[in-house]
Amino acid sequence: MARFDFVQMDVFSREPGMGNALAVVLRGHTLSDRAMQSLARWMRLPETTFTGPAGDTGKAPASCYAIRMFAPDKEVLFAGHPSVGTAAALLDADLLTPDADGLVWQQGLAGLLPLRVEHLQDPNQRVISLRNPPANEIEGAAVTHRDQLTAATTGLALGAMAPVLAEGGRRWWLVQAASEAVLRQWSPAWDGIGELAVASGSMGICAFAFADDADSGYQVVTRALVGHPQPFEDAASGAANAILASILFRHAAEHLPATGYIVSQGREIGYDAQLYLSPGADGAIWSGGQTRTAIRGSIDWDAAAP
Repeated sequence: MARFDFVQMDVFSREPGMGNALAVVLRGHTLSDRAMQSLARWMRLPETTFTGPAGDTGKAPASCYAIRMFAPDKEVLFAGHPSVGTAAALLDADLLTPDADGLVWQQGLAGLLPLRVEHLQDPNQRVISLRNPPANEIEGAAVTHRDQLTAATTGLALGAMAPVLAEGGRRWWLVQAASEAVLRQWSPAWDGIGELAVASGSMGICAFAFADDADSGYQVVTRALVGHPQPFEDAASGAANAILASILFRHAAEHLPATGYIVSQGREIGYDAQLYLSPGADGAIWSGGQTRTAIRGSIDWDAAAP
């Protein structure tokens, strides 16, 4: 039985319990693949990550780390909130130091990826953002899936932007609601969303609206509705919001601050996450947010557990 330092992070949250939960096993790279998977299954959180030293990356060792990500049922190639939360956990444990450009580098199954570390006006408030590639629109998808899209948006008054199927690592339908109030009050048509997700090979619908109140502290509201295999509403989706931001900066930039915007997500299911989205000079999108450490301690686990 081996003992490892362990933290549970609250990601994309300013207040306790309002963001996405993440388990991080520090220096957990010595566990076997089977032991990592069995621990993630037992945790029953969206993801559990295991950190270790990075291989030969060409970056300074102090700014680079290796990561493995596991959902309860399988290893995950890449996900946004585990990337942000793991970097925060390593920074807090003094196991990671940003380079001269304020970047740290994550080495995982998806390759070597940069994360940006910034401090807000309050030095105790830190935002960690992940670089996401530009999203691509799937031309003709709204016509091909017209009937399924209509069923999936039953009861939702739509906004001015036509629904778009976009891909940026994963596929999401981007659907604008007529207003923030309309979006927050909508009861999702889950059967239709599930059928649409399967038919289009997508995660489901990322419904959005621009904020009704200019003084609300955020500019965009989103609801990420996963349709398959298990329908659920995500409390805070970095990937869905990054795809949406890529399309919005392309087609609706007049509604957004040029330097970036803040998203409110999760209130409809009892959370209150905030995500920060900003454009990069190369067309990439940086998505991230604040984090909180909810639990610190150690975990005992069989290094070769079945």
